[in-house]
Order: sequence, then structure tokens, then C-alpha cells
Amino acid sequence: MSKSFDYKHAPGHLIRRAHQFAYAVFMEETAAFDVTPVQFAILNALMDTPGEDQVTLAGRVAFDAATSGSVIGRLEAKGWVRREADTQDRRRKLLWVTPEGELAVQGMKRAVARAQAKILEPLEADERAQLVALLDKLVSGHEGGTSG
Repeated sequence: MSKSFDYKHAPGHLIRRAHQFAYAVFMEETAAFDVTPVQFAILNALMDTPGEDQVTLAGRVAFDAATSGSVIGRLEAKGWVRREADTQDRRRKLLWVTPEGELAVQGMKRAVARAQAKILEPLEADERAQLVALLDKLVSGHEGGTSG
């Protein structure tokens, strides 16, 4: 009889569990804003590059371009994002954060910072930096096409 796979210590399982915890903490800390982590990332990315097209933005925040339209639609319904057709290519949608959206993001920043701190709370300061560096290296390595 073979021993079962030790999934509790498998990187994929641990990453999934960490994601579940990180998402729950984010939602708890930002409950007053009714925003998801992806929406927050989209708003911040758009503040950095106003007028960016929807497909490029989806790539920048590592989110599926097809699904990003509905996420952006929800942000638009809240009055946080303005979407317009590109004058050169009507199929392309260009996006801007509205002044209301910028105010909302400014208000969220403290809550998001609390969430990030809470996620890393069990770790020592040097471990926090190490974990973030390793996660960045892991994600960058796979985005660079080194994965199968």
C-alpha cells in the first residue's frame, strides 16, 4: 500500500490556502468600500496610466481580459471609472479613474495597508521581506515563460 501524497506541504496547496486567507483578510478590512482585490488593483493601475485600453490594463493587473470587462463595468456603475471608445478604433475601450474613484482609492489605502500587514503578521520582519521577494521571483519566473 503506497503512502498518500503529502498535499498539506505541497506548494500549490499552500499557495491556494494563503490566497484564501489573503482574500478573506482583504475583504474584511475593506468591507466598508465594497471592493475586491482585483478592483483595487485596476483602480491603482489606472491611476498610474490614465486613458489605458481595457486589454492592456487587464494584462498589467494579470487578469483575464474577457472577464475584466464585467469588473470594469461594476467600477463604472459605482462611478469610479469612466470608459470611452477610442476615436481611432471604436472597438478599443479607454479607461480613466473618475475624481470619485480617486477619492475612494485614497480612502481604501489605509484599510488595504492593514490587510497587507495582517496577512504577514505571523512572520518576523526579515521573513516578510523574504516571502515577498520569493513570491515576486516565483510569479516573475512563470510570467517570463519559464514554466511548462
